[in-house]
Amino acid sequence: MNKLVIDIETVGKNMEDTDDIAKDYFREWAESSAKEEKDIAVELEKIEEGFSFSPLTAEVVCIGMLNPVTNKGRVYYQEPGNEGKKFNDNGIEFEAMAEPRMLEKFWADILSYVEFITFNGRGFDIPFLMIRSAVHKIKPTKNLMSNRYLNSQFSGSRHIDLQDQFQFYGAVWGKRGYNLHMFCQAFGIISPKRKGVSGSHVKEMFQAKKYEDIARYNVDDLYATAALYKYWQEYIDV
Repeated sequence: MNKLVIDIETVGKNMEDTDDIAKDYFREWAESSAKEEKDIAVELEKIEEGFSFSPLTAEVVCIGMLNPVTNKGRVYYQEPGNEGKKFNDNGIEFEAMAEPRMLEKFWADILSYVEFITFNGRGFDIPFLMIRSAVHKIKPTKNLMSNRYLNSQFSGSRHIDLQDQFQFYGAVWGKRGYNLHMFCQAFGIISPKRKGVSGSHVKEMFQAKKYEDIARYNVDDLYATAALYKYWQEYIDV
């Protein structure tokens, strides 16, 4: 069975880059959360920090794909001014391109796969990719959001969200759940956060033009997700 681990990295806008209507909307949001006038600025900073989590206020800067059987994969990433740059490292092909081209290639690449593995992919990665694709008038080639439960998903588009699987569809630990790092620690998997980098640092790295570092961080996420998938496959899936 052809399998593919998927992970993305995103970067949000700066508040100053939104239009006046959006700024008013976010200010109202901040005012409703602030206890005092002096807290509004703090709330606005929190809102801006959250921009990277929404496809309405952010864009995809990296898409990683890894075959967990062969350990070979591809990473498409943004490196403005250097589109077309390519290199290979340890079985992973890297290629720099703008977001629209990245999305086009992703949807074309997944056509030959039937099983897709993510960590919180139903809650973040896949909806984000779908909305950003719609923004660029790019149509998905597979429905990776057909159903939350594996036995009810479309044939040829089996999406195993490991966060859902290890938390038994929310039956344990409530809505908060645990992140990939916590599961890696529990199962003795090398965490992608071990180098002191997490998704919250991607915007800072992108602004510092550390584009290749973002791509390599994404690969660490792919490897960790693939390792966790093997635990799920051997000890949880029945």
